[in-house]
Amino acid sequence: MHSAAPLSFPQERSGIGPLPASLSGRGIGLRAACGEDIDWLRLLYRDLRAPEFAELGWPQSALHAFLDQQFMLQHVHYLRHYGEAEFLIVEQAGRPVGRFYLLREAREHLLVDISLAPASCGQGLGGALIAMAQQEAAALGRGMRLHVESANTAAQQLYDRLGFRVVEALPTHIMMRWTPAQG
Repeated sequence: MHSAAPLSFPQERSGIGPLPASLSGRGIGLRAACGEDIDWLRLLYRDLRAPEFAELGWPQSALHAFLDQQFMLQHVHYLRHYGEAEFLIVEQAGRPVGRFYLLREAREHLLVDISLAPASCGQGLGGALIAMAQQEAAALGRGMRLHVESANTAAQQLYDRLGFRVVEALPTHIMMRWTPAQG
């Protein structure tokens, strides 16, 4: 039987600077993700995606196996296609509460993924993280882009409030772009 290589992350990058007061004042920190975070990230993925499949009535063991496989496939996809990204763990009071994957590119930054534990949602944390990335991009004269699931209207509303505009609607996702104000 062939054993798969353990899931990991690229070598830590040095892009994490001081956090704005909107984050640090709430005990929020960012750190590079590492191999030891995989189990927690897998459980986060389960927590966020399980409600989508609840009505299927699958046994919990089958649902967990399916979601674990989907997490692994997504993780490998992110590493393969966005290997130069910052893979960051969002912490509050030293405990993980989310992930924030950001690819800083010359033309515009790409928000690869932002996922927060359900208990950390609705508190402005996601908006503060994205606003921080927007400020960094603007300081470099760059915009940002992201993809959001078509059915995720709450996230779309957040991105709209932060100035992102729809540039392409695909069957399952919407591409949105933010451009810094010229001035």
